Amino acid sequence: MTLMTLIEPEQFAFGNLLRPDDQVICGQACAEPLTLTRHFVAECARRQISVQTFVGTLFSDTFEHAPSSMRFLSYGAIGQAAKIAHRGGFDIVSERYSRLAGLFANGALPADVVLLQAAIGDDGSLSFGLASDYVIDAARKARVVVVEVNPFVPWTYGTVWPEDLRVDAWVRGAHKPVELLPGQATRTEMAIANHVAALIPDGATLQVGVGALPDAMLRALQGHRYLGLHSGVLGDAALSLISAGVIDNSRKVCDAGVSVANTICGSASTYRFVHRNKGVEVRHSNFTHDARVLARQYRLHTINGALEVDLSGQVNCEQLRGQPRGGIGGLLDFSRAARESQGGRSITVLPATAAGARASRIVASLSGPATLGRADVDIVVTEYGIAELRDVSQHERAKRLIAIAAPSFRARLEAEYRALKRSSG
Repeated sequence: MTLMTLIEPEQFAFGNLLRPDDQVICGQACAEPLTLTRHFVAECARRQISVQTFVGTLFSDTFEHAPSSMRFLSYGAIGQAAKIAHRGGFDIVSERYSRLAGLFANGALPADVVLLQAAIGDDGSLSFGLASDYVIDAARKARVVVVEVNPFVPWTYGTVWPEDLRVDAWVRGAHKPVELLPGQATRTEMAIANHVAALIPDGATLQVGVGALPDAMLRALQGHRYLGLHSGVLGDAALSLISAGVIDNSRKVCDAGVSVANTICGSASTYRFVHRNKGVEVRHSNFTHDARVLARQYRLHTINGALEVDLSGQVNCEQLRGQPRGGIGGLLDFSRAARESQGGRSITVLPATAAGARASRIVASLSGPATLGRADVDIVVTEYGIAELRDVSQHERAKRLIAIAAPSFRARLEAEYRALKRSSG
């Protein structure tokens, strides 16, 4: 049991806890400690104090109206963070998600103040609730650690609260946690989902993200059996498969019988389901994204979105026309491990067009970085079909990718590919 004195939110003030040019690390996604982050933004606005904030994935609007004195750092412009990135004062650490915890642990990424969220059990025990990630490692190095103890957050298994973690203030949470509600799939997303479902064998272990397209893909798996879950995220769509017995984790090599995730991002019903549920574990990213752990899973199938794919198979998940969009995240961790897993596959999904069908997402040359390189790409899926790219030549890759591009762009892509070949000699 952890001894603490809870401060009521209206009595808590950052006061002298914040110093100019501090780097402040906030819990991310649905584990954002809303009581603390809202106080924090208000304090920075009142004092016009210059700080840099590491925000991770954002699903709240907390920072959308932050004062100009606040600068931001993240591992990607993911979720609502894209809006902050668009207005400027936003920088990115271009690293795999699996390495972030180590960068805070060894001091390569500084942490002066850490704001995190915790759940509390009836016995007074603490749990990290909705996420177990680099924020924990940052807290071990920080000058100031403030924990929001939120009675509305589910108590989850998987990561034991470190009794030696020094905490400077315990604040009672005043807000229910951020919810991420299921998205309504478009016809395009449903078509992609049905293609992906045809690639997933019974008994596979899945990694899937969040959003309308990942949700559609999970819903398309209702007829499958014996699936497992080892993912960065568990949300409502995965919960529906668990409840239906489709995900039973019976064929997993690691953690048989248990759904493993790094974060829980869903609605209140998902939070109620995972509360004190031994069939779900929220594990630290050092485990969930560890290549050795992932590669040991039987038939690991990883499914990740992309912004664009070029005709050589390179995948851009980070930037479009100079603007940050998305990020590396766990893409490289999961995609590479899936190729090493026995019977595993790495699946990249994207709609064939963007900008109201005025632009193709299958392109001759990327407009941003190659997040996933030619040697790592495996399968690419659009609403027009499936392109199997593993172990085939560059010419065959281009041919297969053009075949799943939108029909109105195929002739142009063929001409651009021929031009590229001529220019390369």
